[in-house]
Amino acid sequence: MNYLFSILTLRISTFILTMFATLSLHAVEHGDIPLVFVEYNCENLFDCNHDTLKQDHDFLPDGNHQWTFGRYWRKLNDIGRAIQQCGESDDGYHLPDLVALCEVENDSVLMYLTRRSMLKGAGYKYIMTSSSDRRGIDVALLYNPLSIRIFEHHSIQLTPPHGARPTRDILYTKVMGRTDDTLHIFVIHAPSRNGGAIATEPYRMVLAERLLQSIDSIRTTDANAAIMIAGDFNDYSTDKSIQMLRASNLEEPTQDALGLHFNSTGVRGTYKYQGQWDSLDHILLSASLNKRTTRCYILDNPWMLDEDTTNGGFKPRRTFKGNWYHGGVSDHLPLVLVLSLQQSGVQE
Repeated sequence: MNYLFSILTLRISTFILTMFATLSLHAVEHGDIPLVFVEYNCENLFDCNHDTLKQDHDFLPDGNHQWTFGRYWRKLNDIGRAIQQCGESDDGYHLPDLVALCEVENDSVLMYLTRRSMLKGAGYKYIMTSSSDRRGIDVALLYNPLSIRIFEHHSIQLTPPHGARPTRDILYTKVMGRTDDTLHIFVIHAPSRNGGAIATEPYRMVLAERLLQSIDSIRTTDANAAIMIAGDFNDYSTDKSIQMLRASNLEEPTQDALGLHFNSTGVRGTYKYQGQWDSLDHILLSASLNKRTTRCYILDNPWMLDEDTTNGGFKPRRTFKGNWYHGGVSDHLPLVLVLSLQQSGVQE
């Protein structure tokens, strides 16, 4: 019965998303729909198969997490459901145009997410990195081909400091929307803070410096280029890596983002650590593009949250607590940015 119910729910969701995708296309053609961008750390979106080149043993049926296909399928649908709900607003529904994802394992995961999960009817396509990260986690960008055209994309490999292990590549993508607005998008997942924030700061600074090199290269040919950096920076807004980026004519509209249901949830960040809300997830924009920001919020629908019995309020309902399967969607919440690009473009 549960299996039949799941299949029925998936088919209904597919029909609804197909309908909304068609409506979104109609609205964009009439110039009255903004561009919706989502950044989301999926918390270890692994498949159940072993990659002999990666350290993914924990995410196998006989691994520490006992990662079965049933749990994998549930997580795929939960991630899809969250992305789907990022398109809801007081003005109606608009399927997100672009979705930057962190902690996705491989092409198989993205194929299942876009073609077999609750997102099946959305018609998303994707690009992703294939980096040297030992665990095998990468970043990806989903895009709606009805509203977004991809002109160029490639991975930017980082050279870690001496003695540091390989880290995730940066994903660069040049896209164009229906209004001929060109965007340069960088999706990142910075090195973690494991080992201490201060001790690991140099690793994240390497990423920030490499980003600035690429941005300077773009600005050499287009001084007013519309640039976006999105992902899990593993740093807070006050930390050195982000301050360095902001000093290079980049702004952070997401810095003070609150939960969509803040009045009832108290969510004031994408991540909760030691009882305090803050954001390791950020979206940075060039100054010209930032002027087009119309809205920014964190999706905090009730099903994505747990009651925080220790510190009060709520916290993200994560998939795992240590090795114990908790059944939630992610330990991060999605960050949603809405841009208005229809009237005069992003460049002024």
